Amino acid sequence: MSKELWKGNEAIAEAAVRAGCKYFFGYPITPQNEISEYMASRLPEVGGCFLQAESEVASINMVYGASGAGARVMTSSSSPGISLMQEGISYIAAAELPCVVVNIVRGGPGLGGIQPAQSDYFQACKGGGHGDYKLVVLAPNSVQEAVDLVQEAFDIADLYRTPVLVLGDGMIGQMMEPVEFYPIPKRELPEKNWAADGTRGKRPPNIINSLYLKAEECEIENLRRYEKYAAIQKSEVKCETYNLENAEVVCVAYGMTSRVVSNAIDTLEKAGINAGLIRPVSLWPFPSGIIAEVAALPGVKAFLTVEMSMGQMVEDVRLAVSGKKPVHFYGRTGGMVPEVSAVVNEVKRITGEEI
Repeated sequence: MSKELWKGNEAIAEAAVRAGCKYFFGYPITPQNEISEYMASRLPEVGGCFLQAESEVASINMVYGASGAGARVMTSSSSPGISLMQEGISYIAAAELPCVVVNIVRGGPGLGGIQPAQSDYFQACKGGGHGDYKLVVLAPNSVQEAVDLVQEAFDIADLYRTPVLVLGDGMIGQMMEPVEFYPIPKRELPEKNWAADGTRGKRPPNIINSLYLKAEECEIENLRRYEKYAAIQKSEVKCETYNLENAEVVCVAYGMTSRVVSNAIDTLEKAGINAGLIRPVSLWPFPSGIIAEVAALPGVKAFLTVEMSMGQMVEDVRLAVSGKKPVHFYGRTGGMVPEVSAVVNEVKRITGEEI
């Protein structure tokens, strides 16, 4: 198969269609509008339905309904729009329904700007809505990886009956890169015998519910759900490493920032400075075990977390390192992207090299 030049948002939408997504409900907000625009024209071609809701609040509850009926369904938005969806996402997680949510992050807080950012990490990984729940969170660093992860996200969602969030940024959504739509290995998925899709006179009716007024019942449901999360943590960690052999400083970065960091590592290597990269692809479950193993290596002197934020993932890195080595942080915020030279200088500062 040959590669084609695709814009990130449109490639994400096409990947969802190829994964069997038949329903999309959303509300426009930059920098992700091309996803809904593409879905509006593409879904009718495959017998699906696109509907622009009156708000993000309405759209996420439409996702709840379609997923409850057993459909493959998706929505997308950007930072403040995802904030408006949080109550609905919490309900979907509580009802144990599969869906895919795409967040093409913009700078913030508040309305912010349309430039790329990673300041929604806490919202995505720590449960942005109320109650005890988790989302599987996948963070691509290229348009090709976004295509691959979106397709896999639908299988993960169906396998575990959980919402999956694909966390990109304005750069991933707006840039164009060569993409190949190759078949993603399909998982063996259980039948959706829980779906409220009509009894057809063959079974008792299914009920989709997240309301448990008795504390004892609510606790049982929460504990059972966390057993599932434990299984996800065991099986679904995704991580990439680069140049860790002989690394004295280990950088941790995800998404587009990881591409900046990998270029910085190449520059440092030419200057005789050994640095490596750990790139979490799944932000939850977080690759804590891999980071802990690297932190125990005697040659590793320090960690440097690089983010397009004021420092959010760095907290999980520090927890994983568990005090074994110092963890430094470098970030840009508000839509500013870290420069290769700045990351190089941060590593040099840590190693005591002249800048």
